[in-house]
Amino acid sequence: QVQLVESGGGLVQAGGSLRLSCVASGRTFSPYGMGWFRQARGEEREFVATISGSGGSTGYTDSVKGRFTISRDNAKNTVYLQMNSLKPEDTAVYYCAARAGSSTSRYSSDYSYWGQGTQVTVSS
Repeated sequence: QVQLVESGGGLVQAGGSLRLSCVASGRTFSPYGMGWFRQARGEEREFVATISGSGGSTGYTDSVKGRFTISRDNAKNTVYLQMNSLKPEDTAVYYCAARAGSSTSRYSSDYSYWGQGTQVTVSS
């Protein structure tokens, strides 16, 4: 069992930055591929970014490429999402997820463990 706790959300003006953190506990962190997903009000949950267990492979949805960066520190059991040049359309609840496989994945069905989410609100 893996427990995930996100933090770092908040209210920011368009063009600003936030860094989300997700701390994992319960099992050794490095074998797990990790992902960030988001869900805007009234919308379905969507993929944002993913990183492999070693951190050597990453993937992003097109709308955040060049603005968001996913990274991880296995010594701290933590995955990060650095979000720059934020836009109002980035407003959503952001979820961290872990999968029992070290590769990356864009599909929510591949992830077994989910955090509770952290709200990001970008004002125009």
